[in-house]
Amino acid sequence: PGRWDPFRRPLDSIQPWHFRLLAAVMLVVTSLSLAENLAVILVTFKFKQLRQPVNYVIVNLSVADFLVSLTGGTISFLANLKGYFYMGYWACVLEGFAVTFFGIVALWSLALLAFERYIVICRPLGNMRLKGKHAALGIAFVWTFSFIWTIPPTMGWSSYTTSKIGTTCEPNWYSGAYTDHTYIIAFFTTCFIVPLLVILVSYGKLMQKLRKVSDTQCRLGTTRKPERQVTRMVVVMIIAFLICWMPYAAFSILVTAYPSIELDPRLAAIPAFFSKTATVYNPIIYVFMNKQVLLSHDISIL
Repeated sequence: PGRWDPFRRPLDSIQPWHFRLLAAVMLVVTSLSLAENLAVILVTFKFKQLRQPVNYVIVNLSVADFLVSLTGGTISFLANLKGYFYMGYWACVLEGFAVTFFGIVALWSLALLAFERYIVICRPLGNMRLKGKHAALGIAFVWTFSFIWTIPPTMGWSSYTTSKIGTTCEPNWYSGAYTDHTYIIAFFTTCFIVPLLVILVSYGKLMQKLRKVSDTQCRLGTTRKPERQVTRMVVVMIIAFLICWMPYAAFSILVTAYPSIELDPRLAAIPAFFSKTATVYNPIIYVFMNKQVLLSHDISIL
């Protein structure tokens, strides 16, 4: 409705129990994410055998997921308790920026992991392996690049605004203005399409490598079993992340291409809230598919 102000009152067409349900979902997701990702960070730094370059990138992913939940998850939970964004415009900007920024850090971290697997398994650079300094440079690039492309809406190039349901904030997909469209196109290209291409190309090359050699000759065979386990873990992490974020990406493309499209606010909210569950899955995958973590746990018990 044209006169509805999401910073002053709930949307009349949404029943109050719908907001309470969303608040309960965000409470569960946020609590699980904070606990799980904090555990991954602490365990990795507690056990020396886990302090490896590839695990530093995974910890970086956990830091990003932890911060998404701490800022975006908490604010979204509080807003849904009231049914509208009662904390005001700048809280909306903070949530929109935080979720977008840390979400892109997470995606680029997965792209960095995929590229690392390509370097380790296919060895295009000979025996060169990812060292601590390489991981640090990659992580610095991920945070700097993500910040460069998510800060412009706070400075006038497009904006962060409330979603259709009014209890979460995001980039302004709905605007038909030229400046907003240019930002969205640049943002999607650099922060979604490019890292996705890095992931697809890296694993495409990896699959080609596996087809060219027999199981006994493959570097993923018995002599490289730890690398095979890490590679499988990273693949599952990427698939889980894309399953969570693809619906939201598709929705964002749809409303950007057709800003006047009429959608039920509850339906429009599903992809955004579903994408936030991505922060819960990676720690579970990391723990249950990483034999080093399980071994460290067994040692600590003994």
